Amino acid sequence: MSLRLGSHLAIVISSPSAVEECFTKNDIVLANRPDFSLGRYVNYNNTTLGAARYGDHWRNLRRISTVEILSSARLNQFRSIRNEEVSALLGRLHRVSSQGFAKVELRSAFCDLTTNVIMRMIAGKRYYGEEVIESSREEANKFREIIEEFFAYTEVTNLGDLFPILQWIDYGGFIKKLVRLAEKIDSSFQELIEEHRHNEDRNTMINHLLALQESQPQYYTDEIIKGLILVLLTAGTETSSTALEWAISNLLNNPNVLKKARVEINTQIGEDRLIDESDLPKLNYLQSIILENLRLCPVAPLLVPHLSSDDCTIGGFHVPSNTILFANIWAIQRDPKLWEDPTSFKPERFENGKAKAFKFLPFGLGRRACPGEGLANRTMGLTLGSLIQCFKWETVDGKEIDMTEKTTINMTKVIPLEVMCKSRPILDKVLS
Repeated sequence: MSLRLGSHLAIVISSPSAVEECFTKNDIVLANRPDFSLGRYVNYNNTTLGAARYGDHWRNLRRISTVEILSSARLNQFRSIRNEEVSALLGRLHRVSSQGFAKVELRSAFCDLTTNVIMRMIAGKRYYGEEVIESSREEANKFREIIEEFFAYTEVTNLGDLFPILQWIDYGGFIKKLVRLAEKIDSSFQELIEEHRHNEDRNTMINHLLALQESQPQYYTDEIIKGLILVLLTAGTETSSTALEWAISNLLNNPNVLKKARVEINTQIGEDRLIDESDLPKLNYLQSIILENLRLCPVAPLLVPHLSSDDCTIGGFHVPSNTILFANIWAIQRDPKLWEDPTSFKPERFENGKAKAFKFLPFGLGRRACPGEGLANRTMGLTLGSLIQCFKWETVDGKEIDMTEKTTINMTKVIPLEVMCKSRPILDKVLS
């Protein structure tokens, strides 16, 4: 499907064959990103990993991300952070549900969890929890505002992006607001860098990148480090917390799936210890639940838009240079021609291995695929498995969870998730 976004031609692909053609044969041609105001003013003039044009600079950012930040070895170094934050979440819920079922709101709990995980990896800072000091809470509020404001601007279409002649008018003061946000982001991240520049002993992402900066300053500038912080904060917090919220919603609306998952955990792990990340590979049904959740409720239903750098052909149609491309994975992953009973939550469809390529792609595909898939899967697996293992779950008043979607760049639940939970005996045993 093709359409006009102001002066820009855009196409939307909604089939596995088109996806395969785009991200194999045309992968390099479609490896660019559109030049939008958010990228220019907030993403350091389109130089961050998510916004940069395809080329040497982007390849350097991709190398840093996959080798220095998000490799398996690096993620293993931060395993204790994920364990501690999931344990803190379990304790938080246990305190209100140890005597019986209690109503809990999970969206904020999941946001706190993922923000703590990411910020402890980045800067060694824990922003949420009972023992957090007041100065950290103030800093936490500042960063939470930055994230919320960033995503708020992704929901707004700047007319100047659609009609370049209007860029000089700055309708509604949109650009001025972006500039203020960019200044806030830059000063906050620079403060983090300076704090760590004078404290070299901490095992954090910033310290690691600053150490590399000393030997290779051209590849690890302060601006590159700030851009990486921005990408990790915006792409690594809201996405995982949203996926967890959808997952619990789907489990409560499908109690037989929840029961089957608990049986698997009891069989494989027992009730004498908590789940560890090392257990995840043998929890096959839990992994299938995570995949099915990402299929039915993809956090980024259109992925991040691509831009053609040259003329190409897709599905026999000519696509000119500078065409914006959206991959409608929401439609592909619910296509009845590709999936049996596509709107039902059935983890069993993944039990014999992952689905075929090009019809299941929640993290994208090709050169611009999300490099944070490993971190997301570890965080989701450990969190979801622990919540199933340690609590009984019910809907409020026995009513089915409302699954109404709000779709912008991310797909979130319109109504924040409130549920009833009750601690299981394992928690008293392991916490004592």
